[in-house]
Amino acid sequence: MFGKKIGIDLGTTTVLVYIPKRGIIINEPSVVAISVADKKVLAVGNAAKEMVGRTPDSIIAKRPLKDGVIADYRTTEAMLRYFINKALGGVRLFRPEVMVAVPGGITSTERRAVIDATISAGAKTAYIIKEPVVAAIGADIPIGSPAGHMIIDIGGGTSEIAVISLGGIVSSASVRIGGNKLDAAIQEHIRRKYSLAVGERTAEEVKIRIGSALYLEDKLEMEVKGRDMISGLPRTITVTSDDVTDAIQHELQGIVEAIKEVLRQTPPELSADVMQKGMVLSGGSSQLRNLDRLFAEATGVPAFTADNAQLCVAKGTGIALENLEAYKRSVFSS
Repeated sequence: MFGKKIGIDLGTTTVLVYIPKRGIIINEPSVVAISVADKKVLAVGNAAKEMVGRTPDSIIAKRPLKDGVIADYRTTEAMLRYFINKALGGVRLFRPEVMVAVPGGITSTERRAVIDATISAGAKTAYIIKEPVVAAIGADIPIGSPAGHMIIDIGGGTSEIAVISLGGIVSSASVRIGGNKLDAAIQEHIRRKYSLAVGERTAEEVKIRIGSALYLEDKLEMEVKGRDMISGLPRTITVTSDDVTDAIQHELQGIVEAIKEVLRQTPPELSADVMQKGMVLSGGSSQLRNLDRLFAEATGVPAFTADNAQLCVAKGTGIALENLEAYKRSVFSS
C-alpha cells in the first residue's frame, strides 16, 4: 500500500479529501476548536463546527483559512494532519504524496505557506494546483483541447474565474467574495432591517433554504430566531427570499464585474468558443438559486452549474494527482 496519494480541496469553509479509486472520503467544515489555556486542538471538522458561536471563554472555535488562504499557520497544520491521518488510517510506513488546490490569485508567499503546512502535517511531497484548473477537470471539461472553456468556481472565501485552453489559464480573475461574504451580508441586512442579531450559522441556513440571486415570483419564507438589538431579548421574525436577494446584490455584482473583466481579456477566438459552450459554474456557493441566470443575463453568455458542483475541485485534484505527467504545466511542485 505504499505510494499513497491524496488530493485536498483546502477550502475556507469546507475541506474535501479525495483518494484515487476511492473518491471523496472526507467532506467536513474547515473549523478547529482550540483550548485557550494550552493551545491544544480539541476538535476538528464537524465536531468543531457544532461549537461555533457556542463556546465558553476557555475554547475558541475558528476557521484557520480566510479568503482562501492560510490566516493561522499552526492551526491549519493541525487541521491538515487530522484530515491526512483520518484519510489514511492509523499506522503508515510511507508518507503520502499530497496535492492541494489553492485560489488562482494566491501570492508566492501564501503558496509557500500551504506547501510548508502540508509537509509539516505529514506529506512526503506537496504539490499545489490552481483551483480553476482542477474545478474544470472535476467538471469533466476537456481542458487539454485547443478551445476556450470558461469556469467560475465560487467557494466560501473566493470566486475564481478563468478561461482555459490547452491545459493552461489564458485569462483569469480571483475575487475574495464567496459564501462567507454572502452570509455576512445577510446578517447585516437582518440587523439593519429588523434590528435582530443572528449568528453566521443562521445566516448560512437562510441563504441555503430561501436565498436567490434574482427576485422570485413565488417568494419563499423562513422563520429566523435571534437577539433583539434594542431589548436584548430573544425574538422570532419571518424573513423572505426578497430580503436575501436585497442583501447579497452588492457582493454578487462584484463577481459579475470580475467575470466581465475576464471576458474582456479573452482573445477573440476563445471568446467565440466560450459564447458557444457557455460558462460552467462550480463550487459550493454556485448552488445559490438562479445564480447561473443572473450571470447569463449580465453577460449575454449562457451559464450552467456543473453536476455535484461542490465536489468538482476535490475530484479534479484527485484526477490531476493520478495523471501528474499530463497536468505538469498546471502544477507547482513542492
